Amino acid sequence: MQELDLSVSALMDDLAARLGPLFPRSETRDRALRYIQGLLSQCERKNSWHLAEWLGDATPDGVQYLLDRARWDAEAARDVLCQWVIDTLGSSDGVLVLDETGFIKKGQHSAGVQRQYSGTAGRIENSQIGVFLLYASPAGHAFLDRALYLPKSWTQDRERCRRAGIPDDVEFASKPELARRMLERALDQGIPAAWVTGDSVYGGNRGLRLWLEERSQPFVLEIACNEPLWWQSVQYTRADEIAAALTEDEWQTLSAGSGSKGERWYDWALTPLTRLQPTEEARRWGHYLLIRRSRSKPDELAYYVVYAPRDWVSIETLVQVAGQRWKIEQGFQTAKGECGLDEYEVRRWASWHRHITLSLLAHALLVAIRQAITSKKNAFRQDSVDTLRAQAANGKMSMARTSGLVPCASLVGLATKTPVPGLAVPLSSAASP
Repeated sequence: MQELDLSVSALMDDLAARLGPLFPRSETRDRALRYIQGLLSQCERKNSWHLAEWLGDATPDGVQYLLDRARWDAEAARDVLCQWVIDTLGSSDGVLVLDETGFIKKGQHSAGVQRQYSGTAGRIENSQIGVFLLYASPAGHAFLDRALYLPKSWTQDRERCRRAGIPDDVEFASKPELARRMLERALDQGIPAAWVTGDSVYGGNRGLRLWLEERSQPFVLEIACNEPLWWQSVQYTRADEIAAALTEDEWQTLSAGSGSKGERWYDWALTPLTRLQPTEEARRWGHYLLIRRSRSKPDELAYYVVYAPRDWVSIETLVQVAGQRWKIEQGFQTAKGECGLDEYEVRRWASWHRHITLSLLAHALLVAIRQAITSKKNAFRQDSVDTLRAQAANGKMSMARTSGLVPCASLVGLATKTPVPGLAVPLSSAASP
């Protein structure tokens, strides 16, 4: 247990040292680090009032000041997050995963809010939509970036934007355009990524696909059933028509990876797409259509456009890449359930990005802690975890060790009673400049 405590402490010290230079004032730096600690805690809820109580504050003023008026750059913190993920999870087999999630909101004043489809609710709701980029590798998966989607109803009303603190130079950008910007930042920062994947919101955008091709970035992107493709000729054929033309011998059963209910078994088919190839370089790369069919409901199919070096392409490899898209759904579930991603009470543009960035940093730290536990093959017993939590409640642990109180998903649950107010938890020494 002591060896594990030291590993968790070292992880928190490392993150604190990376974030420290971003804050001109030590008070703001310390509050940001403790905010991350609070997001990882067993605090009943992760909103301003509950976090303030957990931090020992009589009011949420300090938390609100951190998210609204304090001097620090959320974009610089985002870059720290990206580098942290590279250093802890980076792999030549890494996959960049795109998706969006909704944040249900009341009223009309929160930046970007309007009645729009939310996958979180599964229907049209008054909500904000955030576009996210996740990195998945054999070592684990964590978020790299985030962007708040602004509907045209907002960008066409500059006075409304100003009231929500949205800068005048922020114009309308579609979700695929926001995704392209995040991919560009990650790739330019040197994230090792063999593949990019995402659902049809992104795969159906031809501009995004062409941009990835220009960067020679392989991808497996979902498309709609009516996507026009070149197949066996230069005449366009719908994706579902291609699937219908395949023989049963061209399908095989493969798992797209394990899920909460075991292996995800589907029937899969792969067929090359026609492409004019005027150069030797172009002949090294190929376009393909990957098709997934439900085994229990054969009428349910999904379609993926593939672009990759030909010697990389096998149906087994592409099925595994397509299966990585579920990792971002798992990431959303963990970040919302354990790191307070969706429990913010802010309305302004900058405040949203600040809270979300700190939440993603908390999630990345949680992933690193779990990775350390797995690599050490440390078997936790529930009574050991209860002992650690009791020590934290009595203020007997350092900030770094308290942050490690949620190392295993099966051991995390909702608090059963109000957190003890006024915990005096000393900060890690590495947080000092």
